[in-house]
Amino acid sequence: MKSQARVVVIGGGVVGVSTLYHLARKGWSDVVLVERKELTSGSTWHAAGLLPLFNMSYSVGQIHKYSVGLYKTLEQETGQHVGFAQVSNIRLARTRDRWDEYMYYAGIAKTIGVNVNLLTPEQVKETWPLAVTDGLIGAIQHPDDGYIQPADLTQALARGARSRGAEIYRYTTVIGIEQKPNGEWLIRTDKGDITAEHVVSATGNFARKTGAMVGLDIPVIPVQHQYIVTEPHPAIRERQAAGLPEMGVLRESDSSWYMREENGGLLLGPYEVGAPACYVDGPGEDSEYELFQEDLERLEPHIETAIARVPAFGEVGIKKVYNGAIAYTPDGSPIIGPAWDLKNFWLNEGHSFGVTAAGGAGWQLAEWMVEGEPSIDMMGVDPRRFGPYATRGYLKEKNEEAYANVFTVHYPDEERAAARPLKRAPCYDRMKALGAVFGSVYGWERPNWFAPADVSLTEADLNKPDTLLRENHPPVGPGDPIREKWSFRRSNYFEHVGREARHVHEKVGLLDMSAFAKFEVSGPGAEAWLDYLVANRIPKKIGRIALTHMLSLNGGVRSEFTVYRSGPQSFYLVSAGAYERHDYDHLQKLLPKDGSVRLNKVTTQYGVLVLAGPRSRDVLAKLTDTDLSNEAFPWLTGKPINVDIASALAIRVNFVGELGWELHHPIEMQNTIFDAVMAAGAEFDIRPFGIRAMDSLRLEKSYRLIPRELSIEYSALESGLHRFVSLNKGDFIGRNALAEWQARGFRNQLVTLEVHDVTDADARGSEPIYRDGKLVGRATSGGYGWRLGKSLAMAMVPPDMAEVGNTFDIEILGKRHGATVIPDSPFDPDNERLRA
Repeated sequence: MKSQARVVVIGGGVVGVSTLYHLARKGWSDVVLVERKELTSGSTWHAAGLLPLFNMSYSVGQIHKYSVGLYKTLEQETGQHVGFAQVSNIRLARTRDRWDEYMYYAGIAKTIGVNVNLLTPEQVKETWPLAVTDGLIGAIQHPDDGYIQPADLTQALARGARSRGAEIYRYTTVIGIEQKPNGEWLIRTDKGDITAEHVVSATGNFARKTGAMVGLDIPVIPVQHQYIVTEPHPAIRERQAAGLPEMGVLRESDSSWYMREENGGLLLGPYEVGAPACYVDGPGEDSEYELFQEDLERLEPHIETAIARVPAFGEVGIKKVYNGAIAYTPDGSPIIGPAWDLKNFWLNEGHSFGVTAAGGAGWQLAEWMVEGEPSIDMMGVDPRRFGPYATRGYLKEKNEEAYANVFTVHYPDEERAAARPLKRAPCYDRMKALGAVFGSVYGWERPNWFAPADVSLTEADLNKPDTLLRENHPPVGPGDPIREKWSFRRSNYFEHVGREARHVHEKVGLLDMSAFAKFEVSGPGAEAWLDYLVANRIPKKIGRIALTHMLSLNGGVRSEFTVYRSGPQSFYLVSAGAYERHDYDHLQKLLPKDGSVRLNKVTTQYGVLVLAGPRSRDVLAKLTDTDLSNEAFPWLTGKPINVDIASALAIRVNFVGELGWELHHPIEMQNTIFDAVMAAGAEFDIRPFGIRAMDSLRLEKSYRLIPRELSIEYSALESGLHRFVSLNKGDFIGRNALAEWQARGFRNQLVTLEVHDVTDADARGSEPIYRDGKLVGRATSGGYGWRLGKSLAMAMVPPDMAEVGNTFDIEILGKRHGATVIPDSPFDPDNERLRA
């Protein structure tokens, strides 16, 4: 066994072996994999081998697409049979909401190059003659996917890796991992030690044990998944004897199961409520090819619906029930990328669809390690999207919830309830009393919108379908009213959000943004360090503010910060709350080694209340002796002020495009400030507003969001950040790559669109954009602008089509609408209201 390698991959399942294969394929041949038992002896061996391309996540969708494409070529490359049956899959729809979901997904699929066919019930019957089509609206079909033999796939990847110089050590157990003072990793095994530059953890069910060796609380806990294999059925045997094609993979989403042929019989895999988390602290040391005792009672409702849809399933006996562990994360997507706080320690864990994702996950992780950046936007699977709050108790609840929701309708406005509320700003109870309907970001509770006291929905309003999966609203407590119905269309909260947006525009509103990520940077090297990190110029004067962006190595956008200069050698940075760990990790890893810069994460020390609207100055003036006039306190400046008896840093900036201030305050003073502001604002009819109104207001200003309009896939200039990129200020991260990208020419330009003839469904982002019938771009955001009275979208289109007045078609839930390019920031383009 080698004692030195460039990379050590830990874990011999399909994900780990794919990572090894792709590293070798990228030219890093000095790489090894260690596996405690035999290859595929963890979750890979009992996986059903399905290859579902369907996924609402852009990152995961790209990963799955690559995998299926790769698997088609592996046998030719390696000579190893992989058992790829390209039989397609069919997803059935029984409800209008499900069909909306499929139409929304079909748009996403078009923008990433995944083929999707729309089927009538009659066409379903032609493809799956053993299925009963009663009650179906239709179906979608992926003609390019099917299933594969996981063990054969893994062996093919292993052969491909070995042929490029990689080595695999089976029956080699990692017993310790430590980092040397020089940054190298020492991996201790029961067969000897290996020193490496990089470590990749791809340990599946053992992820938490592996993480504990290096001090990481990896947000992965497996959940038990059962599937049933039947004895052969005569009708299937007859089809095989006649040479008829295999019927493919059938998914009745509204009953939460998948089914396919298996050795002349059928295989049924339900996703039930109540499937328990397992291996909370990892499997036992002797675990290999391990299964749990089956529990068919949990599956009974799904079995009944399967028999109703495919009567043949109930006509044969059960041959085998598999009940094995599948790794899960709180949102059901894997974690792929760098570990936080550690240099050159990489994670490829949490794969609930590991066979499908393995190829793409290995591909992108290898890109990241070798090239310094992935080539697709990976924010949806970045390990740092979860924070320190995601510990065992939280994970157990959320991962079981994620499992139970595999087949539920993935509404864009859905807010899942498990493990909530967790993180609450002090004003939470006050907001709740005012009618707040909460959402969650990074564990924080935030008001999405405010429901008047008399708002409640009846069963008739909800119109729940008669299906196994039927919930279309947030769960409520006994006796509590149902306030919100989830939908892909304009739902019951649409007008209420509009009322909030108009109120901010006409009067004054208060928004809780305490979830913002907040950092303090100080020291003699702070200014020079920040200047190198971001593309914009750093504020020179104390009290000034700048919007800045940290670019990726290729000139795309990694993070966005508001930078406030608080002193000669001190700065206060604010970024998106959802990316606190992501942003902090990047900042921390880039700190100078000489100690000239200090970085402190202060998110939970400070709350943030946003006071916005034309009467905001009048409200704040009643509470402070600071001169708030435009001359004394201009836009894009900040000052420490008193707010009644409390104190705050007032920053004259906001994300809604109206006169206003962000009040950053000691968190323990929040309720004092909240009460004072609400009391002072009573005469001006102050009202709270939520995130959905803010999103509508920001859309009218063409304000960008990560990872929608801002992404590593788009250059900072494609995203329209010309005012915030100073190519002539000196060197900064990504500068040269951005200049080279600009010289090569850009493929995209961000535009704002007015969408025409919309009555009940606005764009939400990811919709395809057409010109003269040809797909030319994709929407990044969408919604209704209440100040303008227009349906809006932001989109990436080719630069030669981006001129104001150009027309396109945008596909929303399967229907095409005309759309016209309008000027950037269609509301108040000169920022007169912000400067007022």
